[in-house]
Amino acid sequence: MTGLRLGPLLRYVDDSAATVWVEASHPCTAEVRCADGAHGSAPTFQVAGHHYALVPVTGLTAGTATEYEVLLDGTRVWPLPDSPHPPSVIRAGFADDTVRIAFGSCRWAAPPGDAKDPVGPDALDTLATRIASGPASGRPDVLLLLGDQIYADETSRAMQRRLAARRDLSRPPGTGVADYEEYTQLYYESWLDSQVRWLLSTVPTCMIFDDHDVIDDWNTSASWLADMRATDWWQERVVSGLMSYWVHQHLGNLSPAELAADPLYAAVRDTPDATGLLRDFATRADADPASVRWSYRRDFGRVRLLMVDSRAARVLAEGERSMLDAGEQEWLRTEALDEPGSYDHLLIGTSLPWLLPHLVHDAEGWSAALCRGERGERWARWGEKMRRAGDLEHWSAFPESFDALAALIAEAGSGDRAPATVCVLSGDVHHAYVAEPVWASGGPRAKVLQLTCSPVHNSIPLPLKLGFRFGWSGVARFLGRRIAGHGKVPRPPVDWRCTGGPWFGNQLMTLTLNGRSARLLLEHTQGDGRDAARLVTVDESVLTTP
Repeated sequence: MTGLRLGPLLRYVDDSAATVWVEASHPCTAEVRCADGAHGSAPTFQVAGHHYALVPVTGLTAGTATEYEVLLDGTRVWPLPDSPHPPSVIRAGFADDTVRIAFGSCRWAAPPGDAKDPVGPDALDTLATRIASGPASGRPDVLLLLGDQIYADETSRAMQRRLAARRDLSRPPGTGVADYEEYTQLYYESWLDSQVRWLLSTVPTCMIFDDHDVIDDWNTSASWLADMRATDWWQERVVSGLMSYWVHQHLGNLSPAELAADPLYAAVRDTPDATGLLRDFATRADADPASVRWSYRRDFGRVRLLMVDSRAARVLAEGERSMLDAGEQEWLRTEALDEPGSYDHLLIGTSLPWLLPHLVHDAEGWSAALCRGERGERWARWGEKMRRAGDLEHWSAFPESFDALAALIAEAGSGDRAPATVCVLSGDVHHAYVAEPVWASGGPRAKVLQLTCSPVHNSIPLPLKLGFRFGWSGVARFLGRRIAGHGKVPRPPVDWRCTGGPWFGNQLMTLTLNGRSARLLLEHTQGDGRDAARLVTVDESVLTTP
């Protein structure tokens, strides 16, 4: 009998339609049936011996919630027998025009069962427990996962035992994953967690990759990439990473209309075994990043989300470095400025923070200046070593891109039809904070904020924790400007201050948006063990009022 290997994941949802992602054990037809009569079905497609389906569900009624079940070849496989969780539901539209968006990044898979968790309770596990047992008002309308959904380079001991059964771990890539099959094992480890599996079945998700979805510091620089391509294992790692990301994460980010217009998706579904087709696509995506767009737009009522690829879309050649290639920059600009006045809040999702602690920002700009030769060849070599050793590869390490994003935010947030807020949502740095920019000349009418939330389930060494705290201090700002001066780095077009945090721990932020009002909630996990863990409010603030 055909079984459910992974999922269901509730992905896209609007007023009348949704998509549900599943992996089955054999080729079959996947079907979603809702209690209110809405339904959908799709045949599976095959990649590397795995069978997937993205089921379009139509006939939903705006403003309602309906329970659903999943069937494979007519046999019900979800909900699971004897499940302790409530039925999974699809909620179409938004109640009272209020949109609740929870977000975070950086999640190691939680250890199974009651095993002791070395980094504390998982925020997604804890959110699932609260939603399952608490009132519906605690449920976000959408969950944004801003990178490092899996760790391809930092595997658990259990995963390493599985890898060792396949190959010699003393040879590169060692305990990191090597191919598509090993990537699938990471998704099983992460998404078969009982609480997380149920959470992802009942709360829509939007996702984007960051470096650990492939490897730490992915696409740091041109010389880094050259070194990786000189190895005999990197090509398979990156191609398999892009293939598995397309299947497990990217497809579900797209609307039914975008899926219908996607020639690759059509070809994959029409091919008995799409492995070669998808491998060719991923190979081209790695060789020519500008040929592929991983970024996407989602609209939630009068809230616009632009999820930006700040990893694969980079231009790395020194002297031409850019966080986004020309096509990606134009896409971002077009979507941000499309139909001014049609949205009250603009959210720019990028795994890497735009605004960092001042000392880190200036160190990244200094390193970038050295690497492009501002102080000569010897300093350029030193700058590259510093860039790699210190992970100096955020927006501030691409100064022209940093400035361009500042200019776009100012333009999108200005004028009589400006939105109430423009928020940059990020993760990556294993702490949370709120930063507010001020433009040197003028500035937008909209309230602009950098909202950073990380990790969902990970840790940060004490020296880095102390360093981030110090990085926001006045002394650090002074030191940063001195360092930047050595690299002849001009002042950025904006200044900013930390207005909340830094906060450390496993955590989630939630934005509640209604009309032109906005509220922000930060919650940490507390407690020992899954059953005792809970989310505790650390900060709650009003960002804007009607």
